[in-house]
Amino acid sequence: MWWDENLLALFRRNLQPTITYWSVFFSFGLCIAFLGPTLLDLRCQTHSSLQDITWVFFSQQFCLLVGSTLGGTFKKSLKLCLFILLICSLTISLVFSIIPFCKHVGVLAMVMAVAGLAMGNIDTISNMQLVKIYQQDSAVFLQVLHFFVGFGALLSPLIADPFLSDTNCILSNGTLNGSSNLEHIRNSIVPHHPGNVSHYVLPLHGPVLTNVSYAFWIMAAINLPVPIAVFLLMYQKGMVPGCDRRRGSLLSADELAMETQKEKEMYDEKKPGTQEEHIHKEGHAVHFLCCHNKKFWNAPHTFFAIHVCSAAILFMTDGLVGEYSGFVYSYAVEEPLSLPHKTAGYLPSLFWACITLGRLIAIPVSYKVPPRSMLLFNLVGMSATFLFLILSQNSIPSLFIGTASLGLFLSSVFPSMLAYTEDILNYKGCATTILVTAAGMGEMVLQILVGTVIQAQGSYSFLVFGVSLTVLALSLFMVLLVLDNMHPRRLEGSPEKSPEPANYPDRYQQ
Repeated sequence: MWWDENLLALFRRNLQPTITYWSVFFSFGLCIAFLGPTLLDLRCQTHSSLQDITWVFFSQQFCLLVGSTLGGTFKKSLKLCLFILLICSLTISLVFSIIPFCKHVGVLAMVMAVAGLAMGNIDTISNMQLVKIYQQDSAVFLQVLHFFVGFGALLSPLIADPFLSDTNCILSNGTLNGSSNLEHIRNSIVPHHPGNVSHYVLPLHGPVLTNVSYAFWIMAAINLPVPIAVFLLMYQKGMVPGCDRRRGSLLSADELAMETQKEKEMYDEKKPGTQEEHIHKEGHAVHFLCCHNKKFWNAPHTFFAIHVCSAAILFMTDGLVGEYSGFVYSYAVEEPLSLPHKTAGYLPSLFWACITLGRLIAIPVSYKVPPRSMLLFNLVGMSATFLFLILSQNSIPSLFIGTASLGLFLSSVFPSMLAYTEDILNYKGCATTILVTAAGMGEMVLQILVGTVIQAQGSYSFLVFGVSLTVLALSLFMVLLVLDNMHPRRLEGSPEKSPEPANYPDRYQQ
C-alpha cells in the first residue's frame, strides 16, 4: 500500500494541528513574496527614491532573522507556541491592511520589520512543531509544509499583478513614463542590494496614481482564515481562557511528543530492547532537551559539528535561491545573451514556479526515499545544472532549461536537511532554530556578496559563484555523512550504554 497505515493513523490523530501549521506557513509565503513586485508602487506611495525604498527589504529580512531565533525559545510550551502563531498570523493580515496607509518610507520599514518578526516566528515554530509530532516520519510532512510557503509565494505576485502601475505612478513632466522601462526597473530590483538601481532616476514629487492598495487588502482578507484556524486549534486544546472544552489537555510540546511516541510504539508493536523502549524507560522528559541541558557542553564533538555543517549547507543553498532569483534577470539582459526585457522577466517566475512544483513532487517522493538520499540527489543535480549553464552560456534555451532544473533541485533541500539533521540528533528540536536562522542569513548575505562581485567582475561571475557554492555544499554534505556515521545514537547525558539505531520502517533503510 502506498500509504503506511501506522503513519496514516498518526496523521489522523494530529490532523487539526498539522493542517493548522500548514496554513500558517501559507501565510508566511504570502507575506514573503509580495514586496518585490509592488516596490515601485510603494515608492510612489511613500515619495521615496529607489535607493531608499529597497532598504525596506533589509528591515523585513533582518527582523525575520531575529524572529527565527526568538521562535526557538518557545519550544517548551505548546500553549505558548500556538499563542505566538495566533498573534503572528493576525499581525500579517494587519500589516497587509496598514501598508496602503504608510506614506513615509520610514513608517513602511517599521511595518515591514514587524511583519519580519512575525514571519520568523512562524518559520521556526511551524517547522519545530511538525518535527516534534512526527519525528522520524516528519520528512513528508515538512515537504508539504514548504509546498505551502511556495504556493503562498507564487500566489501573492499573481494577486498584485493586475493592480501594478503600467506607467510611472508619480506624474511629472519630462520623465520617461514608458511601461517597458518600468518593467525593466521592477525586474532589476534586488533585495539588500540597492546599488543596482542607483543609475535610475524617477520623480519624487507629484500626484500619485496607483491601485496597489486593493492588492494588499485582498491578501489581508485571504490570510484571515489562518488566525481563525489557529484559534480553533487552541479552543480544541482547551487553551482559550474561559473555555473548558477540553480541560486538562494543556499539553506541552514534550508531552505531545511523548504521546505521539507511545502511540507509534503501540501501532508498531516494538520488541524489547529497541531504542524506543530504552527511551521510554529513561523518561521522555529529557527527549527534547538541547541547549538547556546542563550537560549540553559535554556532548560529543560530532554534536556541534553536525549543527555547523548542516547550517552551512543551508546557508549556501537558501542563499542560492535568493541569489539566482534576484540576479538571473540582470544576467539574461546583458551580453552575451542580451535577451529582451519582457522575455528575461519570465525567468524569475519560471524559477519560483519550478520550486513550487518541485515541492509538490517531493511530497510523495519523500515518503519512499530517505532524506539523505534526496539531499544527495538534489545537491548533485544543482552542481550539474550550474556546470550545464556555464558550458552553454551562449544558449537562450539552455538558460530556461537550467533555470527550471535548478528550481526543481533546490525545492526540497531545506525540509530534507531539517528532517535529516533532526534524525541524526534524535529529534531534540534545537537544530530547527539554528537551521532556519542560517538559511535566512544566507539569503540576505549572499545577495549582497554576489551583487558586489557582479558589479566588479561582470555578469559571468554570477554562474561561477553558483558553481562554487553548489560544489562546496556538496562537499560539506559528504562531511555530514561521515559525521552521521560517527555520531553516537544515544541521548546526550545518558550514562547507560548507547542503544542500537532505531528500527525505522523499510522505506528508510539505506
